[in-house]
Amino acid sequence: MASNKHVEPRRTGEHVISEANGARSREQGTLAAGNLPAGAVLALNAAGNYVPLDPAATDGTETAKAVLYAATDASEGPVPCVVHVRACEVHGEALTWPTGVNEAQITAGTNDLIGLGVIPRD
Repeated sequence: MASNKHVEPRRTGEHVISEANGARSREQGTLAAGNLPAGAVLALNAAGNYVPLDPAATDGTETAKAVLYAATDASEGPVPCVVHVRACEVHGEALTWPTGVNEAQITAGTNDLIGLGVIPRD
């Protein structure tokens, strides 16, 4: 008999190990597109909105700028979101990278996050 395996999505903030007091680690932003889970690695587009990281791009969206705090669905248009942008530690294995990303691209994105003060730990 075949069984259906249920995979639970990441919970809000599940990727967070520690963050600064108050609102220092988080910011409000706008997710321009996509239906993304908590822990998704994000970039900024030319309009200043968050989009999924695109390591193959050359328009700035190849640079990691934030980690999405809660699952957010912007598949029908831009929506508000909360992101971690500084002064926090996150579980490296709980980050969601784009499909097809390679090890070198993950290393580059991780270094971008470290430069912001978002420190992945394993």
